[in-house]
Amino acid sequence: MIYLDNAATTRVSDEVFEAMRPYFCELYANPSAVYSFAGKSMKAVDEARKSVAGLIGAKPNEIYFTAGGSESDNWAVKAAAEAYHTKGKHIITSTIEHHAVLHTCQYLEKQGYEVTYVPVDASGVIRLDELEAAIRPDTILITVMAANNEIGTIQPLKEIGALARKNGILFHTDAVQAYGHIPLDVDALNIDMLSASGHKFHGPKGIGFLYIRKEVCIGSFVHGGAQERSRRAGTHNTPGIVGIGAAARLAAGGLEKRMEKETALRDYLISRVLAEVPLSRLNGHATDRLPNNANFSLSFIEGESLLILLDQQGICASSGSACTAGALDPSHVLLALGLSREAARGSLRLSLSEETTKEDIDVTVEALKKIVARLRSMSPQYEDFLKQQKKDEEKIKAEY
Repeated sequence: MIYLDNAATTRVSDEVFEAMRPYFCELYANPSAVYSFAGKSMKAVDEARKSVAGLIGAKPNEIYFTAGGSESDNWAVKAAAEAYHTKGKHIITSTIEHHAVLHTCQYLEKQGYEVTYVPVDASGVIRLDELEAAIRPDTILITVMAANNEIGTIQPLKEIGALARKNGILFHTDAVQAYGHIPLDVDALNIDMLSASGHKFHGPKGIGFLYIRKEVCIGSFVHGGAQERSRRAGTHNTPGIVGIGAAARLAAGGLEKRMEKETALRDYLISRVLAEVPLSRLNGHATDRLPNNANFSLSFIEGESLLILLDQQGICASSGSACTAGALDPSHVLLALGLSREAARGSLRLSLSEETTKEDIDVTVEALKKIVARLRSMSPQYEDFLKQQKKDEEKIKAEY
């Protein structure tokens, strides 16, 4: 099997799994208990909190563990809206956010809030001039993702953070795809809240965190117990927390080297596909993109059929976000770039990891070439395209 869907989830690394193992059956105490046996679990939670915070230049007491990125996004957006509603009820986001943010904003609109959805350019970069123009006296929150989960485009967080800080507006970023993959510093980027999820960087599923700058006063999202300094109730998922902490330490230790390797493989993949698969185009920014992301549109191809045939060759890929798999509508991200609905339906996302090899890429490209040719041979639209192309060529020859 060749696994090229690391944007959907990653394999839990061996080191992370071994770090988690004792907290299932040996050190199983509830960290909130008072006896010394529980103290070992709480110490492990505290150590994980330090590791998670260190990767983004945050303080450990600014990290709140959650069940994952979707919960963290919901908490940040809903709690900020509730806490600052006396100042205003206007929120700014982008048109290509993950649905965890978009659907939360749509929910708030039904509660009387106003949301401005700022467009992106053809590369998926938010239009900063339109973002700045959207700011109003009653704007309380700007929420823009660090890097897009489908096309990999990295947003200009420093500029967005500066705009937010200048205008006294909270800045939240969904960094689920970026955390552990590219350098992030919450102080340098003026980030007030940041969401992340463990399973996107070789940690376990079901664990994430929300960074909340200490000056930000938002309420709890899950009510009940006094866990997480009374801001997020629920018994600590100790194995998961230990796992995300271990994954954060591993990510921090080899970040630069891993980025270099993945970028080289990504660029090799992109160059081969664009050169060898006719009528293909790269979606997203050519260089300001995640090191492991490559997203293509393939004309006269239905993405679902392509994925099935790749799977038959032992290649795992996707056509977009795993959260919208099976949806009939084309990707809202690709439509926001200006692609037609037909082009958006023919998309292919290949996301690598440090375990991906050059041989994996070569095998995938060769399989892709054959599958695309096979699918196009059955497409009446492609046949019409070839006929029209031939007519155009004959016309040009006749004119000269």
